[in-house]
Amino acid sequence: MTGLGTIINSVSILAGGLLGHLTGKLFNREQQDAISKICGVSVLFIAIAGAMERMLKIEGTKISSGRSMLVVLCLVIGTIIGELIGIEKGFEHFGEWLKKKTGNSGDTYFVTAFVTASLTVSIGAMAIVGAIQDGLTNDYSTLAVKSVLDFIIVAVMTSSMGKGAAFSAIPVFVFEGGITLLARFLSPIMTETAIIYLSLIGSVLIFCVGINLVWGKKLNVANMLPAVLLAILASYVPWGF
Repeated sequence: MTGLGTIINSVSILAGGLLGHLTGKLFNREQQDAISKICGVSVLFIAIAGAMERMLKIEGTKISSGRSMLVVLCLVIGTIIGELIGIEKGFEHFGEWLKKKTGNSGDTYFVTAFVTASLTVSIGAMAIVGAIQDGLTNDYSTLAVKSVLDFIIVAVMTSSMGKGAAFSAIPVFVFEGGITLLARFLSPIMTETAIIYLSLIGSVLIFCVGINLVWGKKLNVANMLPAVLLAILASYVPWGF
């Protein structure tokens, strides 16, 4: 069944949100804040591992790094584009609309939880590559693995930040579902180099999400999302990064 991976991923996020909502009541605000920061630290280390895997190379007995210019150009230009478009505000407006429609107007953390969780579970190569595999061959194994990770992440985020995190299932469903439907058109674009570049920039953006979790909102990560598209375009530049 085409699209089954997207359904599994979306349901796993909702299930994680339900578990987090139930367990979150067991902790007071101070304890929830501590859990949120620990979640942020975990996200930071996951992001660092992903970025270093794409930037570092072992040559004999030496470790060398590369693709620094790719990171700088994609992030700077991508952020400029995102700021001009106002992607972050779009996320927040949708979050505010969801908050009212779901009867959570009194939840002051709803929008923050929704935006943070959405960015954490939507960014990355697994979502794109997994959705393409699902669309072309009905192979949902990559999205199934991602579902387990997202279940844990959203459960922790919901327990510490509130039920808004569970609604990150909506952008994931739309994003992955759309890619699955367009898989035949997107598959030729996602070359090996494109996936490497996407993974690198995606990991850096997830690192930025971790910063916001640990130290409070410091970066408008949603406005940095165009950097992911620029990373894919950069894979077609005739010279390497």
